[in-house]
Amino acid sequence: MPLTCRGRVRGQEPSRGDVDDALGKFSLTLIDSLDTLVVLNKTKEFEDAVRKVLRDVNLDNDVVVSVFETNIRVLGGLLGGHSLAIMLKEKGEFMQWYNDELLQMAKQLGYKLLPAFNTTSGLPYPRINLKFGIRKPEARTGSETDTCTACAGTLILEFAALSRFTGATIFEEYARKALDFLWEKRQRSSNLVGVTINIHTGDWVRKDSGVGAGIDSYYEYLLKAYVLLGDDSFLERFNTHYDAIMRYISQPPLLLDVHIHKPMLNARTWMDSLLAFFPGLQVLKGDIRPAIETHEMLYQVIKKHNFLPEAFTTDFRVHWAQHPLRPEFAESTYFLYKATGDPYYLEVGKTLIENLNKYARVPCGFAAMKDVRTGSHEDRMDSFFLAEMFKYLYLLFADKEDIIFDIEDYIFTTEAHLLPLWLSTTNRSISKKNTTSEYTELDDSNFDWTCPNTQILFPNDPLYAQSIREPLKNVVDKSCPRGIIRVEESFRSGAKPPLRARDFMATNPEHLEILKKMGVSLIHLKDGRVQLVQHAIQAASSIDAEDGLRFMQEMIELSSQQQKEQQLPPRAVQIISHPFFGRVVLTAGPAQFGLDLSKHKETRGFVASSKPYNGCSELTNPEAVMGKIALIQRGQCMFAEKARNIQNAGAIGGIVIDDNEGSSSDTAPLFQMAGDGKDTDDIKIPMLFLFSKEGSIILDAIREHEEVEVLLSDKARDRDTEMENEDQPPSENDSQNQSAEQLLSLSQTFDLIDQETPENPLESHSESSSPADIEEAAGFAPSEQIPSSTESLETPSLDGECTDLDNQLEEQSETKEDSNPNVSWGKKAQPIDSILADWNEDIEAFEMMEKDEL
Repeated sequence: MPLTCRGRVRGQEPSRGDVDDALGKFSLTLIDSLDTLVVLNKTKEFEDAVRKVLRDVNLDNDVVVSVFETNIRVLGGLLGGHSLAIMLKEKGEFMQWYNDELLQMAKQLGYKLLPAFNTTSGLPYPRINLKFGIRKPEARTGSETDTCTACAGTLILEFAALSRFTGATIFEEYARKALDFLWEKRQRSSNLVGVTINIHTGDWVRKDSGVGAGIDSYYEYLLKAYVLLGDDSFLERFNTHYDAIMRYISQPPLLLDVHIHKPMLNARTWMDSLLAFFPGLQVLKGDIRPAIETHEMLYQVIKKHNFLPEAFTTDFRVHWAQHPLRPEFAESTYFLYKATGDPYYLEVGKTLIENLNKYARVPCGFAAMKDVRTGSHEDRMDSFFLAEMFKYLYLLFADKEDIIFDIEDYIFTTEAHLLPLWLSTTNRSISKKNTTSEYTELDDSNFDWTCPNTQILFPNDPLYAQSIREPLKNVVDKSCPRGIIRVEESFRSGAKPPLRARDFMATNPEHLEILKKMGVSLIHLKDGRVQLVQHAIQAASSIDAEDGLRFMQEMIELSSQQQKEQQLPPRAVQIISHPFFGRVVLTAGPAQFGLDLSKHKETRGFVASSKPYNGCSELTNPEAVMGKIALIQRGQCMFAEKARNIQNAGAIGGIVIDDNEGSSSDTAPLFQMAGDGKDTDDIKIPMLFLFSKEGSIILDAIREHEEVEVLLSDKARDRDTEMENEDQPPSENDSQNQSAEQLLSLSQTFDLIDQETPENPLESHSESSSPADIEEAAGFAPSEQIPSSTESLETPSLDGECTDLDNQLEEQSETKEDSNPNVSWGKKAQPIDSILADWNEDIEAFEMMEKDEL
């Protein structure tokens, strides 16, 4: 927990749901990062870490854990640590005392996981109790019926390695049986697998298919199992699936989920960040061109948002705004650099490092991004950050002599743990091919038995990869098609369209008949919404089909415009005074009135509590809030009334803090503060809303430090050393320079943020004047529930976001050229005493907030 500077212990912190299933009170981060220490040439630290694991780690805890996460992180971590421990022992300098202790722990854990496989199908239960196993009353698990494909199909590397290391064949047998069952249950006509499957019947529960969350590492382990174990059947299975992926899911540069029974029909209009591993897998396969294309598209998304959002739409808007510091993109960058030798990928890696240091680094580690649009943090640094991100970024820049062993002698698991390739010839008790399976015979290069050599791929032509990337350079910024303009022009020059989207009524029989003629079907959903789907083949003629396409494009434009008018993205409250210096960013709800922070300069000032605290009458302490940002409590009157009262007292902004104690943006959806039904043009100051938990951070800071300065903005400002200097009172000349620097930094934060869909629907609330604090709520549909023409049409959404886009891009590029590119690089070294003093101040500040759990 890098914000509160302590470890996350299962049961001692509020539950986060399924994500906590990775925690088993077994020192997860320590085990997961063992082999990273050796890669980074920290051999003495590795030796100390192994001793700590042997001394302190207990695997016999009464905790229900994820079989998948425990396998890839803990079992994989122990096996990776053992692999490098025996390597170091053979070299003769370190680990001379080591006698396979990590392997014995891995074997103990392996036996604890085996009861999960006690199903008729051989697919494991998704969870198991480390102490009591499955189904016992005290186990508190064993009633589940479904598991994800990746959860059941990402076991073979670790379990086979455990069998090969120990000679106990049972582990590899169980993992193979699970893989065999998944292969048999693939959809035979498409050769695709679904996301979740019933572990007892083998029926597909979720029948959508992609290469992201829920399936990703199943494909990865088929190919890597062939590399590690040498069994041809794994390669044949992978090639069969890969052909289907490239036939149906790959829509360069996009990778879109489809239905396994109707693979020509897209299942969703967004992609999740886990698919960023796929270019790296394509490199291992030897299919470089699509790897370069997809990787470049992902890099363009990162350049727009600093990090890869957890999910983004086909027109590259944010769908889920979190970023838990996932390493998949860094992994693919490393593999592409290995395959091409193109220094471009070193620049990509440099960008990743700069963004991590600039936006995620905090005194006690690196904090996950709660919202990539605002820069707000989450008190979370998952173990995979040290296990994978550090490893891949170090290897990307390392020369051969920087690594004390030959990395080519090992294969990476999905958690980047290292397993030696010599295992393929050790204890090979299971070598028979699955004779019950039939492999699709396809006459194409997917079934070549060797991967193309990079010398053949790039024969004396270092510009080859660049020629593939070049057409995709502006794919994100230029993603909005100009189809509407062409449609309008054709309307002016040709016949009048039979039906316009703005005129359409679902209850009008005439309109429904026109839709039918245009090949557009109308489906009434259970929740009252209407879904529109167009099939050109069902249209009465090609002209009608074209009219149908135009109608669908108009409908997408209309629904997106309506959504944009209704919703505002979240805002940021950033504490910039000593000792925080911008490192604490709080997610805030916007207001439908007052200064729009997405269009105007950020507001900066010291905070002061208003009296009365609810702000529902004329303030009795106007001198205290004059020229400051007023803190007011929610309740008793309308939000707009509060804003007018603090504005009349001279406040330059307002923060409304929720009166519902314990409320938090972690658990409640953000909402926007509505007006009072009257004209609110008289309110000129910005107003933001904080839940109780976030608000208490500011209130605690005031109690501790008296004067607390904050920044109200649409997006967190870059945190650099200048912000620390700004805490000191400037001279008159310094003030002018500081103002210019502030404007420059401000220009860097401008983006298309106000045009993007929040991760949570923003519920609009206006405060009631009744004592009971009854609120008038105007809820809006989540972004997934836009009238579903967006879900059914394969063309990108026409959001109207392209208005003056080119001008905005030019302004952005000019700003970037003017700004200092060397934020994190090339800084002068500080004296060690100064650095230690800074860190001590930081740690003291975060210890103060330890109880808040941020």
